[in-house]
Amino acid sequence: MSRGLVDVRREGDVAVLTLQREEKLNALSSELEGELLDVLSKDEVRSSRCVVFAGSGKAFSAGADINEFRDSDPASIAAYYAATGDVYERIAALPSPTVGAIHGWCLGGGLELALALDFRIADETATFGLPEVRLGILPSSGGTHRLVRMLGPAKAKELMLLGRRFDANEARALGLVTEVVVEGGALARALEVAHELAALPSLAVRTAKQAADLMPEASREAGMLIERLAYAALAQTPEAQQAVEDFTRRDRRP
Repeated sequence: MSRGLVDVRREGDVAVLTLQREEKLNALSSELEGELLDVLSKDEVRSSRCVVFAGSGKAFSAGADINEFRDSDPASIAAYYAATGDVYERIAALPSPTVGAIHGWCLGGGLELALALDFRIADETATFGLPEVRLGILPSSGGTHRLVRMLGPAKAKELMLLGRRFDANEARALGLVTEVVVEGGALARALEVAHELAALPSLAVRTAKQAADLMPEASREAGMLIERLAYAALAQTPEAQQAVEDFTRRDRRP
């Protein structure tokens, strides 16, 4: 039965999803992940033009609920990924852009959730890290793959194997964080970015996001073909024609 572990609200064209397991610093239990999966199919999210992810209380998320998985055997772990563990991939595959509002702990599975998003806005209290190897395991919700794609193997190994924690400014220098804001300002700034994204031509935003996600695995030739086919598909849409007309009208103003 749902415990209300994920709050969903709409602000215009933006959906805001807030983790609500404050007593556990929003640790990602299978129950919470299951609620996230359910929320992704709700009309408030499906019809939105941008989705913001945030954490309640003192943290974005302190990571996976280790106690829940401590005695799991391979069969039960496989069943977990088949049931709720795939939520991170579902989030990464959302057609609309996604923005994380990060404060406090963003560790382990919490960082993997953040890495599945398109934009990450962190306040000065945010602390990042992947402690899994120190616990005898490894990041397994897409974090290993995404970290290597973002930072390259050498830096990804440093962060994963040593498991050290780092602050928002270092995360920004590494390219893991889009922007650093003052303490308490992450959600407000994330909403500003989300509304800016939501105001753009929706089909172009979704197509550009999908094209960018495909590029790391594409050859140069395949990448160019993706671009050209996408451009051809978008150029004659009513949305594109209206955007060009609006731009031309603005450009002609004295």
